[in-house]
This record gives sequence, structure tokens and C-alpha cells, in this order.
Amino acid sequence: MPMRNGFSLVHAILALLLLIGHSSAQTTDPATHESLLIGPGDLLRVTVLGESELSQRVRVRDSGSVTLPLIGDVKLGGLSTDEASNAIAHKYIDAQLLKHPAVSVFIEEYATQTVSILGQVAKPGQVSISTPRTLVDVLSMSGGLTEVADRHITVERGGSSHEVTEVFLSNKAEDALNANIQIYPGDKVLVPKAGIVYVMGDVGRPGGYVMQNNSRLTVLEAIAMAAGVNKTASEGHVRLIRNSNGQFHERELPLKQIEQGKAPDELLQADDVIYIPFSFGKNVVMATNSIVASTSSALIYAGR
Repeated sequence: MPMRNGFSLVHAILALLLLIGHSSAQTTDPATHESLLIGPGDLLRVTVLGESELSQRVRVRDSGSVTLPLIGDVKLGGLSTDEASNAIAHKYIDAQLLKHPAVSVFIEEYATQTVSILGQVAKPGQVSISTPRTLVDVLSMSGGLTEVADRHITVERGGSSHEVTEVFLSNKAEDALNANIQIYPGDKVLVPKAGIVYVMGDVGRPGGYVMQNNSRLTVLEAIAMAAGVNKTASEGHVRLIRNSNGQFHERELPLKQIEQGKAPDELLQADDVIYIPFSFGKNVVMATNSIVASTSSALIYAGR
């Protein structure tokens, strides 16, 4: 088929400006363009500058292809709008229909697509969205975070990039909204389980305490969350039990010195166990395995 000559000098200049505009947009915000990927059911507006008869609105089939005038089927599923524009332009060039086609693709309407929400949410699984939504929105659609959810949330972008971003979602409403990001169809959101520290023995409220918000918890903070040490406790024999690669190691914890400011208030790690024995002798020598076993039935507290 002979090459069409419908492009005037004005059209060529406009085409160049359009291509420069696409390049600038891609350089300014590549992550945004990469996230807005074309999927089955999407309604596209395809514009070929200066060739109105080739411009049209078309819906993407389940195969990811669309049918366009003169060039037939073009595979656009999984591409960004810039990549789709280039793919269509090359089709017209390869078919020797246009010399310098300036093609623009715009997603007029997203089909309903899914976001996978995994981990510590009330209803893990897939939620359907038709347009980009905020992280808070999609988490609420999955029932919200559980009490033991870590606030460091991982987002994996859909498409070919699989870009991974970690977002800190604070307990404070204002901070959470300010740190919010857009979630796009095809993304995956992983909410891990927060670390838990156990305070067992002669305290006001023995149990497990979630390392919420900044995932940092000190000895004194953990004991305060457990409603403090009882008067009957033996503070001179406090033990810290730590899980290291499946092996439990214990050492004495100088609680009195920490309380008096004579020793530093130590940072705890996830799964640490602080055991504060009763003053009478039979519990002072309680075995490490017995203490650790008791944590499996301990109540978990998420509030500060």
C-alpha cells in the first residue's frame, strides 16, 4: 500500500511537540505512567494527529488486543499509555501507511480490576477497583488492619516493573493521611504482622504487647504496658529470654538499675520475653522452656 501524504509541515511540527510532551511527562513522573497500565475491558481513546479518520474510541478485549483502522489487531494489554502510543505508531510505520505518525492513547475508563490485599487485614484477598484509590481506601475495603498489624506496609506495583515501595501508616490519623499513596489496579498490598514482646510473671497484666507504630519498645515501656511490677515480685531476678534463630538464650535483666537510671533502658526485639518472678522461691527457678511455653496462651494487647 502506498505511503499516505496527509502530513503538512504544520502537522509535522505539532507531532514533534506532542512527542516532546510525552517524553517530558515520562521523565517527570515515570512511576505514575508505569502504574497506569492498560488492561482488559479498558476503554481507550486513540488519537492520530492530523488523521481524524484513524482516531477512535476502542475497548480492550480479554486478550489485551484492540482492532484499529488499516492495521488490524494491536496488543496493548499490560502497556502504559506511552508504550501503547509507540506500539501503534510503529504499526502504521511498518505497514507503510504513515511516515511520522503522532499517536496519543488515553484511558477514558478503567474496567473493574483487582488489588490483592495480603497479611494482617480483617478480610485478606482481592478487592475490586475501577480507578486508582488511596491506600487507606483499599485497606478499609478489606475490613481494615488487625490489632497485630505492622504499620510498615509493602506495596508491589503491577505490570512489568514490580516496583516495591514501603509505606509507614501511622496510628495518628493526620500522619496516616499525609503519608498515603495511590493504589492502582493490579497492585499488591502486604500488611505484615507486627512484632510482639511478652511480659510474664508477677506484673499487673501479663501477656503479649504489640510493637505498634514505630516498632520500637523498651524494657520500661513494655513493663508499663503490663501495668507495672507487683509488690510481691522479685525484681532482683528478672530475666530476659531472646529467640535467636530458634534457640532461646536468657540473661538477667538489671531492672532496678534501669528504673533508677543507673543502667540504660534497653530496646527489645520481637518475640523477647521479660519474666518477672514472684518473690517466693518455687517460681524464681522456673525453667526457660516453661516460660516460653506459657506465652503461647498469653493474651495479646494492642493498645498503648
